[in-house]
Amino acid sequence: YREAMARLPHLVSRTHTPRVMRLDAGFAGLFRLDFDNPLFARNYRDPVLVSCTDGVGTKLKVASLTGVHDTVGVDLVAMSVNDATCCGAEPLFFLDYVAMPKDDPALLEQIVGGIANGCLQSDCALLGGETAIMPDLYAPGDYDLAGFCVGVVERKHVIDGSAIVPDDVLIGVASAGLHSNGFSLARKIVFEIAGLSIDEHIEELQQTVGQALIEPTRIYVRPVRQVLNNYRRKHVVHGIAHITGGGLHENIERILPEGVEVVIDRNSWSVPPIFTWLQRLGEVDQDEMDRVFNMGLGMVLIVSPYYAESIRSQLKRSGLPSWEIGRAQEGSRGVSWAEE
Repeated sequence: YREAMARLPHLVSRTHTPRVMRLDAGFAGLFRLDFDNPLFARNYRDPVLVSCTDGVGTKLKVASLTGVHDTVGVDLVAMSVNDATCCGAEPLFFLDYVAMPKDDPALLEQIVGGIANGCLQSDCALLGGETAIMPDLYAPGDYDLAGFCVGVVERKHVIDGSAIVPDDVLIGVASAGLHSNGFSLARKIVFEIAGLSIDEHIEELQQTVGQALIEPTRIYVRPVRQVLNNYRRKHVVHGIAHITGGGLHENIERILPEGVEVVIDRNSWSVPPIFTWLQRLGEVDQDEMDRVFNMGLGMVLIVSPYYAESIRSQLKRSGLPSWEIGRAQEGSRGVSWAEE
């Protein structure tokens, strides 16, 4: 255990900015909200704290099969910081919980290294964590992860979907594959129905099975916050949905106000090959695909129509493909497909 703990400080400290306060012998992590340093200056007038927690689910089973464990650390951070971004928040710090059946310093170093990388991608400090060794609860080779993010947003800049109005445009932002949802179904298709091995090369994907499934969740914090910062006075982004379990329908519907529905054109974006491959391999009907997977869109921004093209151009400069996938209109609160 001591060896494992000794490997972690250099991974954690590289995520720290001067806003993290040093506490060598304490029981908690300390973080300054307001800060006057010219490089990291932050001063809030009416701050609202935003908290999120999530895990990685059965994608951990794929990590165990591949022996690659750093990418699920990135997934762990992404699931929470992307959620926080949906409120317009700036992620401040992250905490992790790792549960294992036995002390494994090399495994823990991989996982925490990935978590630190995710924190660096989201400008978020890894403030602390807990490692629990529980041989009675976990079988050899298994482990579990949970993560917790705290962010902040000025009250007047909170994004909660209430500003969404008819004629607003939906911008779908590209995912990086499956992200962290749908792995129970994906694993059943790949390993049980098709009987493939983790190292099998799939010509259609130009990857092995393991490489395709272990691709980490895309972190949207920097590009989305750049967009929000460019429109701090105009409030042109009216809603943001992180597309996770439940797909486009459930995750967009939860932010819609009463009296507004959105209609999505399913032919308006490019669905990555991994989804069509899984659908064909498992003979999965379209409704289940749409409910379980993100289908190539990891985040949706609902914006004022006048600014839609400008926002898409900004996302493109950040390296993110995006598409205008639908519009809001008057109607019963919900999400539907455009008639094909």
